[in-house]
This record gives sequence, C-alpha cells and structure tokens, in this order.
Amino acid sequence: MGAGKSTIGRLLCAELKLEFKDSDKEIEDNCGCNIPWIFDVEGEAGFRDREAAAIEEITLEHGVLMATGGGAVLRAQNRQHLSSRGTVVYLKTSVDQQLARTAKDKNRPLLQIDNPREVLTRLMNERDPLYNEVADITIYTDERNPRFVVQEILAQLQKLSVID
Repeated sequence: MGAGKSTIGRLLCAELKLEFKDSDKEIEDNCGCNIPWIFDVEGEAGFRDREAAAIEEITLEHGVLMATGGGAVLRAQNRQHLSSRGTVVYLKTSVDQQLARTAKDKNRPLLQIDNPREVLTRLMNERDPLYNEVADITIYTDERNPRFVVQEILAQLQKLSVID
C-alpha cells in the first residue's frame, strides 16, 4: 500500500507501450462497487476470492502491465500466477512512507482504524517475505521521483533481457 504501484505502473506502461491494468480497479469495474463495500459485505475473504479471479484472468493477457493490491501475494495461487506468467517488480517502501502516502485515503479498508502504523507494520512483516519470493526485481520507492523509479525499472528489465 502506498508504494506507488499505480503511478509508476502507468508511467512504465507509457515507456513500454503496454496496457495498464490495476487488479483492484478491475474488481471494482466487474462488480460495480468499490473495495470498501466489498470488504463490508463479503469480508476480506470475499475480496481475496475476487482478487484471485482477477489476477488469474489478467495474467493470461498479453501486452499488459498489472498493478496488484498489496495483499495479492497472500495466496499461493496468486504468487504462482504472477511469477510464472510475467516479470514481477516489487516496489518496496517503508511504513513511514506508506503512512504519509495513505493518510487521507478512505479507500483502504484495512487502514480505517485508530492505529494504521501498527497494521502497516504487521502487514509488512507478513507480506515482505512473500513479495521477495516472487519478485524478479525489487526497487525502493521511498521519497523518490516516480520517473526515476521507472528509469531504474527499465534498466533492471534490460539486465534481465526482458526488454531491448
């Protein structure tokens, strides 16, 4: 959360001439409601089921760059689809940066509590090993201009011979 996936993803798509898809936006478009509503009505498990279906579908498409929600790596099926069907870039950021970037965002159900720092710290501890498991590239985004991050990703993709 708050690592810059959507911003950096769109900029990277412009450079690579790919279509950008955000799995959360795809879920919202498919069900006609927003993520907080899904959490309220179906709970996190219902949302994760929808997320898994979206990731499975999008990872089968060609010419697409996808940004996933922060919890997408929680399911082994998602990790398998992501790592076997594409190149995974982990945009890593600190809890402090996440707090700064998400402070006013009401569209993040897991953070609508009294102590979001505690939640973000717990989520990072749970998810970071899973992100590292699937990542082909890890890029730190704290206090960095998104355009510089995109240039670093492009350089790493060239090193992996993913792009020319």
